[in-house]
Amino acid sequence: MPSKCDPLCCFGDRLYFTTFPQPAPSPGVLNRLASDPNSRPRVRPRSRAFPPISAEEDANATYYYFTIDDQLLYLSFFQDWGPLNIAMVYKSCILIHELLEDKDLAGYRLVLYSSNDPRRKANAALLMALYVMIVQRRAPWEAFHPVAEMEFMPFRDAGRGPSDFNLNIQDCLWGIWKAMQNGLCDMNEFDVEDYEFYEKVENGDWNWITPNFIAFASPVDQYWIKREKEAKENPTGLASSTRSSLGSSINSNLALQRKLPTPYLNCLEYFEKRNVKLVVRLNTQLYDRKTFMERGIDHMELYFDDGTNPTDEIVRTFIDVSDRVVESGGVVAVHCKAGLGRTGTLIGAYLVWKYGFTANEAIAFMRIVRPGSVVGPQQQYLYLKQLEWSKWAALDEVRKIQAVASAPAPVVTPATPPADTDEEIPLPTTPTSSAHPTTILPPVTPSRHVAAAAAKAKAIAPPGQPRKTPNAKRAAHDSDDEEDSDEMDDVLPELHSNAPALRAKPKATRSSTRGITASEQRPTRVTRSTAGAAAIRKTGTAATGASVASSPTKQTTGQRPNKIPRLATGAGKSGPTTSKAAATSKAATQTLAQIPPRRTPNPPPSPTASRLPTLAPSRRQPHHANSLSEVATAAALKKGTAGSTSSDAWMKNASAVVVPGTKSERPNLRSVRRRRSSFSSADVVA
Repeated sequence: MPSKCDPLCCFGDRLYFTTFPQPAPSPGVLNRLASDPNSRPRVRPRSRAFPPISAEEDANATYYYFTIDDQLLYLSFFQDWGPLNIAMVYKSCILIHELLEDKDLAGYRLVLYSSNDPRRKANAALLMALYVMIVQRRAPWEAFHPVAEMEFMPFRDAGRGPSDFNLNIQDCLWGIWKAMQNGLCDMNEFDVEDYEFYEKVENGDWNWITPNFIAFASPVDQYWIKREKEAKENPTGLASSTRSSLGSSINSNLALQRKLPTPYLNCLEYFEKRNVKLVVRLNTQLYDRKTFMERGIDHMELYFDDGTNPTDEIVRTFIDVSDRVVESGGVVAVHCKAGLGRTGTLIGAYLVWKYGFTANEAIAFMRIVRPGSVVGPQQQYLYLKQLEWSKWAALDEVRKIQAVASAPAPVVTPATPPADTDEEIPLPTTPTSSAHPTTILPPVTPSRHVAAAAAKAKAIAPPGQPRKTPNAKRAAHDSDDEEDSDEMDDVLPELHSNAPALRAKPKATRSSTRGITASEQRPTRVTRSTAGAAAIRKTGTAATGASVASSPTKQTTGQRPNKIPRLATGAGKSGPTTSKAAATSKAATQTLAQIPPRRTPNPPPSPTASRLPTLAPSRRQPHHANSLSEVATAAALKKGTAGSTSSDAWMKNASAVVVPGTKSERPNLRSVRRRRSSFSSADVVA
């Protein structure tokens, strides 16, 4: 009859852990007695993460026991005894997962047990917690919570003396967790056969710490050591035994290659295939570094005594050189004599500096992937220097940001697309035959279709629209409307005879005297003023325009009161033409007086501020008008008739709509600007 076990620790609905007194019974005996009511185990209170189970369910539950004490054993170097390596963690996860998926055990509670020996108890509990964290994706504190009330002996290093630095289960959980979060430990990509083969001394003795670091024992070439010793004793030449062994016609490199031991050859071939870019040697020379350099692998010496701690200069050099290799996607292979103490110290310093590990997390993680790492006083060294290395990392990050910020911005030269042209591109022909040449059509470019459509649209006169655009924001006349500007100049002297300083031509007229610039050749938006000017030029007579202006039918049948048509004038500036212009302006003034005032209801206040300019009216009189209504209003003001109801009602809000001129800017037409076609860059025939 086996002795009673400790109360079961619940890790899940069907997963439990317990211990039996040493020696623990076999699983077969426990499973045969599982149905005995007198042998039912006690269960510790469940975590809040799991729903409570009634006492009846506990009484009727059946258990299946299994153990790993005899299957997964830790091979110690000296007095160390754990934790178990990553290959054993992988095997235990596979075992527990297969038991949970076994259909024959679907109605059983699975119990992982071990003896109450402190070493086996701690290793088994850690394996159960690692399974919950790795496979079931729980947080480290949740994985440790079921065994938090149990006492475990801490893990120790591979030294000989008494342990003065201890690691616990939580350190191991957090070390693996942080490695998983930083992409340094992926169990899905883990190759257990490759790990167990190359960790053996006879096959090379190395382990992958991270995807960018390999820790390995120093290769040893006894023949090279002997030759170097003889060379120091006899500096004038090689010893007679060496000369006879090599021969005068045999290349020394080939001889060395033939005599390399198997672990050394495995190391060279494996590193060459696995993208190892740098080998760092921390111990005395036991092999020829040229064997790595001949295979394209750099080699660096950073020696410090065995069992001691490196200087800050060595750590700084190792971090800087290794980080350049890691950031470029390469692998760094580090070794001392055994690949444990000095190697683990420098790699642990990089983990603290690069990924923010604590000293305990870095040591625990490295001892799982390579048991025995970091020995003796090197543990306290990592613990004391972890804060300083974290400061290095912060300072390096600040310097990197400052370097990027202070770097001059690259000068980007804008690519200017070719200007639009109306020239026809000749179609190339291929001389397939002299009688019937084959024509190669150019590629279809959008700009040609757009240009053709724009030309057709420009030829169509747009319908008249209300005058609601301020003077300062109206689109300018096209450069083709210079004739209309000259005609308006003929009307202005008659209406502003008392202001000779205001008889200046608009910018569009002045531009015609000095030539049309490239910016003025760009197409502009068609406005009512340009459409009216085109219509006046088509009629060719002033009488037609006068009749349109004096016709009462247009004012009463659909046309709004403020749509006053423009009148055409003659091309000359003397004699009958001037009198016609005066008669036209007089008729327009009479027509304006007959228009009833326009009553516009007060609109509700807008929730947003208006975008229209609300400048105060200028004291200067307008010297140019864009339409005949403004000309007639100005003439009426000069004659003293501005106080009439018809003119005042229409001009009450003129200051809020029309932007008056200033001393620096005249209220005339803006210069014509053409926009470059957005498809001009595509109008290139390859």
